[in-house]
Amino acid sequence: MWVLFHLPALLASVTLFQLAESDTNDQATCTSAISDAVNQVKIQVNKAFLDSRTRLKMAMSSERPTTRQFSEYLKHAKGRTRTAIRCGQVWEESLKRLRQKATLTNVTDPSLDLTALSWEVGCGAPVPLAKCDLNSPYRTITGDCNNRRNPALGASNRALARWLPAEYEDGLSLPFGWTRGKKRNGFPLPLAREVSNKIVAYLNEEGVLDQNRSLLSMQWGQIVDHDLDFAPDTELASSKYSKAQCDEHCIQGDNCFPIMFPRNDPKVKTQGKCMPFFRAGFVCPTPPYQSLAREQINAPTSFLDASLVYGSEPTLASRLRNLSNPLGLMAINQEAWDHRLAYPPFVNKKPSPCEFINTTARVPCFLAGDSRASEQILLATSHTLLLREHNRLARELKRLNPHWDGEKLYQEARKILGAFMQIITFRDYLPIVLGDEMEKWIPPYQGYNKSVDPRISNVFTFAFRFGHLEVPSTVFRLDENYQPWGPEAELPLHTLFFNTWRIVKDGGIDPLVRGLLAKKSKMKKQDKMMTGELRNKLFQPTHKIHGFDLAAINIQRCRDHGMPGYNSWRGFCGLSQPQTLKELHAVLKNKVLAEKLLDLYGTPDNIDIWIGGNAEPLVERGRVGPLLACILGRQFQQIRDGDRFWWENPGVFTEKQRNSLKKMSFSRLVCDNTHITKVPRHPFQANSFPHGFVDCSAIDKLDLSPWASVEN
Repeated sequence: MWVLFHLPALLASVTLFQLAESDTNDQATCTSAISDAVNQVKIQVNKAFLDSRTRLKMAMSSERPTTRQFSEYLKHAKGRTRTAIRCGQVWEESLKRLRQKATLTNVTDPSLDLTALSWEVGCGAPVPLAKCDLNSPYRTITGDCNNRRNPALGASNRALARWLPAEYEDGLSLPFGWTRGKKRNGFPLPLAREVSNKIVAYLNEEGVLDQNRSLLSMQWGQIVDHDLDFAPDTELASSKYSKAQCDEHCIQGDNCFPIMFPRNDPKVKTQGKCMPFFRAGFVCPTPPYQSLAREQINAPTSFLDASLVYGSEPTLASRLRNLSNPLGLMAINQEAWDHRLAYPPFVNKKPSPCEFINTTARVPCFLAGDSRASEQILLATSHTLLLREHNRLARELKRLNPHWDGEKLYQEARKILGAFMQIITFRDYLPIVLGDEMEKWIPPYQGYNKSVDPRISNVFTFAFRFGHLEVPSTVFRLDENYQPWGPEAELPLHTLFFNTWRIVKDGGIDPLVRGLLAKKSKMKKQDKMMTGELRNKLFQPTHKIHGFDLAAINIQRCRDHGMPGYNSWRGFCGLSQPQTLKELHAVLKNKVLAEKLLDLYGTPDNIDIWIGGNAEPLVERGRVGPLLACILGRQFQQIRDGDRFWWENPGVFTEKQRNSLKKMSFSRLVCDNTHITKVPRHPFQANSFPHGFVDCSAIDKLDLSPWASVEN
């Protein structure tokens, strides 16, 4: 009787046990499928990364590296960045395989267990969270621990923020323009190079210079950009395609997305069918996995913190320091000097691309906190100035505080140099970029707000590229009287990519700094957008190789990053969204340009953000249009208000220290770190020597006495 009475319960228990066992078996099968897929993909991706490193090393050992190899050197991921990108690729490739397998076998989709996939790939491992000392007065090198509630916010090697959802052809990762014949909003996308040829190009360099802005205003923009964002290239994950096939045969596939030339393009005769283009590195998605769309990496910290000087990874930061003495100094070059003043160290991996620019001089690239430091000569010059300033500050602080150890001296000097970056950017640079829109987007500082997201947005990395249209075709070197220096005073821009020998063996940085102060930036004009030196000769430092097109790269990169179109961003900023020629003409105030854009794109909705943003007329007293003013303004306000270590935030510096810091200026930086004795009072404005120039003794010095410790 007992058995009969309890039989239903017993049968239910057995059934539940069988179901549980079945669930366990399914889970085990799912886990096994994930593990198998990930292991196969890891082998493939690891091989691709190893092949890439080997190939680049061999290329730099040859006597004639190509333009692509120069570019690859610049965009090559290193350290934790490389690990994070590799994990992102393994994740995406594994997910594709699992979904394909599920579709073929018609079984439950194992990729739905995204947590298990993430764990198997090792998505949490590449960027371990720093242990946070919330009482520390100093930033971490990685940017971790700034926000106490979310310590990873703004840290290095994380995804760029999305202000609008990504738009990919397949909703996940394929860029628009990938599938031939596929339309976007009812229209085919024009080739990136075709847009460059028809909208960006101009022939005559007359009248292109900005009569109100010095060359420094262009260069400072690049310094700030390199401090805030960098997405190195990814690698090819599939053995089916090689970089050689992408380079030489324009075979699109995997992470190769070549920029095809229009049939009548003059580059077809000299460079073949295309310009090779590799997609940007991306990272694993993060829980709760609301979107699985590809998200590009930001390698440096999102904070304006001079990370381009110090690095954003602990191992690099340590390499950049002089740890042989307790003085808190940065390491300097031991092989070359600039009239007794220091240069940054050379990269120790030889040969470096800079050595090929002059095979007789054989001067390597400089080592800095950002791998792009030697990309062009004025950037290398700027890195040199900032390095010297750190060491000057450390020595002065040591004189004031003999009892401070090397770590304290390093951190205090780093903190001051970070404040310098912030002050110059917000006080001197942004007002001349945003003009009358400055206060609208960046109101006076109200203090740190822990609810503000300081991360660099994906769209900002395109908005800030307006600076590419401010680069003139030549760079001048000037003597003590601001007259042409030497027999080659004016140098074409394309000869100055990766060119450190012109600094080290041909005059040092002083003639170049004078050029920054006394020569003009190019003016951003609707009919004269980008100089041919960048549009046809990018990374063409010698006449033996063919250059890239920076405008076409920017447009292709918009698509690579899944950027929403022009009108989506206009809507985001509360601006009108033109649909017709008449409406676009009204926005651009230029009927010819509006017609050209509509002929190419069919609809304003499809215009790539970089080209659309830069096509707009400038805001009053500014150097960008309304759309870019909105994007740049929002971003810089968030960088400022979401930074716990912002220089104006009470407690970061004392009131006396803040009052001292307010006197910092770029002209003083020049006076303190070069042999230059006459500088302009307003270095970002157009200057013509001797008008507006004063002796260095008339420029305020940074008074470091408020940093003197009471223990002295």
